Amino acid sequence: MRKSLVLFAMLSMPLAGCMQDPASRGLAGAAAGALVADALDENMVAGAALGGLAGVATCGIELGLPPCNSGY
Repeated sequence: MRKSLVLFAMLSMPLAGCMQDPASRGLAGAAAGALVADALDENMVAGAALGGLAGVATCGIELGLPPCNSGY
Protein backbone atom coordinates (compact mmCIF):
# COMPACT_ATOMS: atom_id res chain seq x y z
CA MET A 1 0.00 0.00 0.00
CA ARG A 2 2.81 2.43 0.82
CA LYS A 3 4.38 1.81 -2.60
CA SER A 4 1.10 2.65 -4.34
CA LEU A 5 0.73 5.91 -2.44
CA VAL A 6 4.24 7.01 -3.35
CA LEU A 7 3.59 6.07 -6.99
CA PHE A 8 0.32 8.02 -6.92
CA ALA A 9 2.09 11.11 -5.57
CA MET A 10 4.84 10.90 -8.18
CA LEU A 11 2.38 10.46 -11.06
CA SER A 12 -0.10 13.11 -9.95
CA MET A 13 2.39 15.96 -9.50
CA PRO A 14 3.09 16.49 -13.23
CA LEU A 15 -0.63 16.41 -13.96
CA ALA A 16 -1.41 19.15 -11.45
CA GLY A 17 -0.35 21.97 -13.76
CA CYS A 18 -2.35 20.95 -16.81
CA MET A 19 -5.85 20.51 -15.51
CA GLN A 20 -7.57 23.34 -17.36
CA ASP A 21 -9.71 21.30 -19.74
CA PRO A 22 -12.07 18.34 -19.30
CA ALA A 23 -9.77 15.88 -21.10
CA SER A 24 -6.76 16.48 -18.86
CA ARG A 25 -8.91 16.33 -15.73
CA GLY A 26 -10.41 13.08 -17.00
CA LEU A 27 -6.96 11.59 -17.58
CA ALA A 28 -5.80 12.67 -14.14
CA GLY A 29 -8.94 11.24 -12.58
CA ALA A 30 -8.51 7.97 -14.46
CA ALA A 31 -4.90 7.66 -13.30
CA ALA A 32 -5.86 8.43 -9.72
CA GLY A 33 -8.82 6.04 -9.83
CA ALA A 34 -6.69 3.20 -11.17
CA LEU A 35 -4.02 3.74 -8.52
CA VAL A 36 -6.54 3.89 -5.69
CA ALA A 37 -8.30 0.76 -6.97
CA ASP A 38 -4.95 -1.03 -7.18
CA ALA A 39 -4.07 0.01 -3.65
CA LEU A 40 -7.41 -1.33 -2.41
CA ASP A 41 -7.13 -4.55 -4.46
CA GLU A 42 -10.18 -3.67 -6.55
CA ASN A 43 -10.77 -3.68 -10.32
CA MET A 44 -8.37 -1.12 -11.83
CA VAL A 45 -10.42 -0.66 -15.01
CA ALA A 46 -13.53 0.21 -13.04
CA GLY A 47 -11.50 2.54 -10.82
CA ALA A 48 -10.04 4.28 -13.86
CA ALA A 49 -13.49 4.67 -15.43
CA LEU A 50 -15.02 6.12 -12.28
CA GLY A 51 -12.02 8.37 -11.66
CA GLY A 52 -12.12 9.64 -15.23
CA LEU A 53 -15.82 10.44 -15.00
CA ALA A 54 -15.27 12.20 -11.69
CA GLY A 55 -12.40 14.21 -13.18
CA VAL A 56 -14.48 15.38 -16.14
CA ALA A 57 -17.45 16.19 -13.90
CA THR A 58 -15.37 18.55 -11.74
CA CYS A 59 -14.90 21.09 -14.54
CA GLY A 60 -17.96 23.08 -13.53
CA ILE A 61 -17.28 22.88 -9.80
CA GLU A 62 -14.99 25.28 -7.94
CA LEU A 63 -12.47 23.07 -6.14
CA GLY A 64 -9.52 25.42 -6.06
CA LEU A 65 -8.34 24.17 -9.46
CA PRO A 66 -7.95 26.45 -12.47
CA PRO A 67 -11.19 26.97 -14.41
CA CYS A 68 -11.78 24.74 -17.42
CA ASN A 69 -11.42 26.06 -20.94
CA SER A 70 -14.20 24.74 -23.13
CA GLY A 71 -12.31 25.03 -26.41
CA TYR A 72 -9.03 25.93 -28.03
